[in-house]
Amino acid sequence: MSAQTEQESFAFQAEVVQILDLMVHSLYSNKEIFLRELISNGSDAIDRLRLELLSQSELPEAEGPLRIRVSYDKDAGTITVADNGIGMSRQEVIEHIGTIAKSGTREFLQALTGDQRQDASLIGQFGVGFYSSFIVADRVTLTTRRSGLTAADGVRWESDGRGAYTLETVEQPDRGTTVVLHLREGEDDLLSGYRLRGIIKKYSDHISLPIVMPPESDGEEEAPVNQASALWARPKNELTEQDYKDFYRHVTGDFTDPLAWVHSKIEGTYEYTLLLFIPSRAPFDLWIPQVGRGIKLHIRRVFVLEDSGQLMPQYLRFVRGVIDSADLPLNVSRELLQGSRVVDNIRSNATKKVLRLLADMAQKEPEKYASFWKEFGAVLKEGLPEDFGNRDEIARLLRFTSTRSASDEPDVSLADYVGRMKEGQQHVYYLLAPGLAAAKASPHLEAFRKKGIEVLLFGEGEGIDNWVVASLREFDGKRLQSVAQGSGDLSELEDEAEAEARQQASAELAGLVGRLKEALGGRAYDVRVSSRLTTSPACIVANEPEIDINLARRLRGSGLPSQPVLEINPQHPLIRRLNREPADPNLAGWAHVLFDQAVLTLGARIEEPAAFVGRLNDLLVSLSGDDQSQ
Repeated sequence: MSAQTEQESFAFQAEVVQILDLMVHSLYSNKEIFLRELISNGSDAIDRLRLELLSQSELPEAEGPLRIRVSYDKDAGTITVADNGIGMSRQEVIEHIGTIAKSGTREFLQALTGDQRQDASLIGQFGVGFYSSFIVADRVTLTTRRSGLTAADGVRWESDGRGAYTLETVEQPDRGTTVVLHLREGEDDLLSGYRLRGIIKKYSDHISLPIVMPPESDGEEEAPVNQASALWARPKNELTEQDYKDFYRHVTGDFTDPLAWVHSKIEGTYEYTLLLFIPSRAPFDLWIPQVGRGIKLHIRRVFVLEDSGQLMPQYLRFVRGVIDSADLPLNVSRELLQGSRVVDNIRSNATKKVLRLLADMAQKEPEKYASFWKEFGAVLKEGLPEDFGNRDEIARLLRFTSTRSASDEPDVSLADYVGRMKEGQQHVYYLLAPGLAAAKASPHLEAFRKKGIEVLLFGEGEGIDNWVVASLREFDGKRLQSVAQGSGDLSELEDEAEAEARQQASAELAGLVGRLKEALGGRAYDVRVSSRLTTSPACIVANEPEIDINLARRLRGSGLPSQPVLEINPQHPLIRRLNREPADPNLAGWAHVLFDQAVLTLGARIEEPAAFVGRLNDLLVSLSGDDQSQ
């Protein structure tokens, strides 16, 4: 009895219609990529079958060898790609083909720029490769049966890619999926065994499953077109640079070349192979929590699962590639990976390999490393608090903008800074500010600029810089010191005359310091004479026991820490004038205006803006001589 039922018509999800329209207009830079996408889907389906059956202690090859078959029919004008993988049920066909069930699709569509190469890359990232069939086909027929279902549960899906598709239940004796592409007019050049074999070898040679095609002449046997061996298991001297690039594109769906890669076979207590890539640009989901890490775990060349954090630390989540172990069981789960000595060893060595790869790139190819830092620098900084064992290696990879930088681009390493420290300098000075522009304009830098002392500028806009300064206390024996924290004592670099002048200024302004502190009425924990200012009248710093004032401000919202200190510049005309007139009736107003100005300069929030404006207006009227009370 036939299981075939009446056809039902369905409308595509709105996003699918947009994707199909993009495909018809050939967003892919090369139309032949459709075959790579369909073969990749078949490979994934077979991997999923292996996982499911092995977990049930069944043999995936029980119904015959696992493989992908590509064929063509010149008379019918069709190309067929078939696999004997896990297949799909009726509901899965609706979910996976009639709907884009991948998060972020709307963001993908909004991100399209019109640039053909870039848009093609985005399509690959969002996993919509099946729809590439419509680049070369005006009708696609898909027949499938899910593993574990009966022959009567086969499903046939068909669409012309114009907004709707049909579904019917059919008799399907074998599990797996068969896709038939009815080629558009003008695509007849693809109906060639030589052409199809060339495409397969170009894009899918590394797939570890046999991809077979019918023989070209009578008497020949059907044979694999590809090498059907895992690329990472082949000797490195047999692989070309292009082999690695093609493999990277296969495992990531990225259309750009990787920035760098490391291929290493580890032998000893545990045996495993690493093939890890650094992408050229950040993936769209880099900042989405709980997203797969992009490392695929294989066990004896059989794909098992995608890393969710056990194989690569969080701060290296941008790394893509394959780890193949010979020591783990095929039925391993994410739960079993936790606490496994084998996994701990793999994770440790994989992390060191990646950090060493980045260090070599930074030393030998600084321009390439600058490109890496622009894309992934903020993520790498997370490693300082996360990975104590590799903190020194991570610290050497960090890049910052400093007062010596020729542009706003971060081009200074901590090693660079220490290498050009002034004689007698004991600290690595830094400034943490709300942004780079605010850092450059900060009054805290004035004395350092005057003395020619370099200061690293940490832009708080990245957020993670807060934890960099909290986690990295010193580098190469030099303690990191905020220029906005503590007394700002530069005595280590002062000559005798400067030290004497500083002491004299403190003595001369002792009375004014006391009056300002009294006038502020507890708003300032302390008032003291500054050695860090040369042009500004005052600034706010954190008291010695406090953490960096900008970090404290960040943690408390946009307010100030509990112990802000007002420092005054003894050489500024306003401070000298206030010191000459101890009985000035406007002293309290000046004290509050100086404090609020310093808060604004810091990038923090004034608690009472209206009061600040009122005091400032009163002082301006007083200075103008037009006080109506006189």
